[in-house]
Amino acid sequence: MAFPINKGDSSSSSTHQYRYDVFVSFRGEDTRNNFTSILIGILEDHGINIFRDDEHLRGEEISDKLFEAIESSRISIIVFSKNYVFFTWCLKELVKILECRKKGQIVLPIFYKVDPSEVRGQKGKFGEALTEHETKFKDKREVQKWRIALHEAGSIGGWHCTKDHRQYTVIEEVVEEIISGVKLNCTKISDVKYPVGIDSRVEDINCRLDIDSIDVRMVVIHGLPGIGKTTVAKTIYDLIAYRFEGSSFLGNVKENSTTNDGKLQLREKLYSEILGGRTLKELGAIKRINMRMEMPQHKRILIILDDVDELIQVIDLLGECNCLAPGSRIIITTKDGKLPSTLQEDYHHLIVHNYRLKELDKHESCELFCQHVFKENKPKKGYSELVDLFLSYAKGLPLALKEIGIDLYRRDDIRYWKSALEKYKRILNPRILEVLKKSYDGLDQTQQYIFLHTCFLKGLYKDVVECILESCNFYDPYCDIEILKDKSLIFVDEDGTLSMHDLMQQMGLEIVKQELEGLEEVEGITLCLPQPRNMQLNFGRMKNLKYLIVHNLICEDVIYLPNELRVIDWNGFPLPSLPATVNLQKLVALNVPGSHIKLDEHFEV
Repeated sequence: MAFPINKGDSSSSSTHQYRYDVFVSFRGEDTRNNFTSILIGILEDHGINIFRDDEHLRGEEISDKLFEAIESSRISIIVFSKNYVFFTWCLKELVKILECRKKGQIVLPIFYKVDPSEVRGQKGKFGEALTEHETKFKDKREVQKWRIALHEAGSIGGWHCTKDHRQYTVIEEVVEEIISGVKLNCTKISDVKYPVGIDSRVEDINCRLDIDSIDVRMVVIHGLPGIGKTTVAKTIYDLIAYRFEGSSFLGNVKENSTTNDGKLQLREKLYSEILGGRTLKELGAIKRINMRMEMPQHKRILIILDDVDELIQVIDLLGECNCLAPGSRIIITTKDGKLPSTLQEDYHHLIVHNYRLKELDKHESCELFCQHVFKENKPKKGYSELVDLFLSYAKGLPLALKEIGIDLYRRDDIRYWKSALEKYKRILNPRILEVLKKSYDGLDQTQQYIFLHTCFLKGLYKDVVECILESCNFYDPYCDIEILKDKSLIFVDEDGTLSMHDLMQQMGLEIVKQELEGLEEVEGITLCLPQPRNMQLNFGRMKNLKYLIVHNLICEDVIYLPNELRVIDWNGFPLPSLPATVNLQKLVALNVPGSHIKLDEHFEV
């Protein structure tokens, strides 16, 4: 949508003097703390002179100043929301705005989570509200004016902010259009190429930030590696930084905190950005390394610490945070789900919110994948079923959807896609592996060993897993399993079942394969075939085999099974009883559906 600076009848001329660039009409309680405040803030940040109808000029009679502001504006934005039509002031503004449109004013409607047809035809909530107004007002002509105005405004081309046309995209488009219209240069508000799934998450976090309140808040975003924590944090920073007197985004805090030089660089950057270019160079090196930041008490600031894994990293950079100016905000991203509660204990004088970033749903996953592969929002003809298979493999992890999408871009060959999928199932994409493995590398040796064992035990109850690990000569593994949970490497479902993301499991199994020195060292085997297949198995050399998981494999006979086995999960086990070599005292879990084995009461089916 492009619009000229002046448009209308002879009343309008290029010599018209505008006091404001933009007038914004909106229902405060619907959008003030999210969509409208972000839009207005970004426009102001670009030098756009805005009159914001924030309900402070309203009384029993609409203020002359409000009408004057509408008349003195080059552009009017109308943000139609679910409660807009219930508020008579909004309707009076709307009538005035449309009067000014006939004199050349540019009018831009935004339909925020309402359909334009509801506005045009006064359906749904809009119809209900007007019916209420008709019962309250004796002068039906006033309500009729509102009906005509709504029909006219609903027929003007604008933006429809829905799940498919996201808030983030709408804001960007409106900003570019308005800046272009008032002859100013336009810059992007973020560099996220495909912001799929970001809007709802950003809105959730913005609600927790509540940047209009005067308290000091901290929001901790945590979740799986590759889930998009940094992307979401950067988007929020781009959207709200203008609202603060000082702001800083510190990336890779964990990595940069491993050396004194790295810590110093983080502090230098933080200090410089918040205090407007001043540095710490006047301080001696030792003092700079050991000092903790003293935040300015007079400036409302925004700080984002990206990829934190220990409390000490936050304390080293922010100190006690007991002198932050009212209204300041801190956002921290981490893979450690325990960190939010730890921060709450140490920063009890702040409001600390915990936000777990979840995987994309199927609709979002499909859109993100297709954007990378096809540069469209949906699959190309003939590829829908294959796309579903890749979505099932990626399980909503943005990192995987992006990297696989990049690999398949411009590969218009169905056989190639099928071959690639089978390869991904056998060998994890190296770029995905690199990101996921960072969490594993951060574990101590015992935690790594336990994690690799749990990759064979996914789907069992947590207490059964603990029993199995104890039987493998581990001490009580409870504390380390809790740490694996904190770091999002494993999860425990509501029913107590141990689970993990499929790609984390594949990462663990690949580490096991890489570390094996010979068959005698094998401790776990997973054979899950997509189709039933005949195969002969020989476990004679696998003396240390503890976990045997077999699905869709048809085997006529099993001569030998190691006596170290703790878990047998075999759909269609071919024997009527377990071989004598299996030590029943060590066996913890037996699941053999479709077999003829008579299960001992000690075995869990």
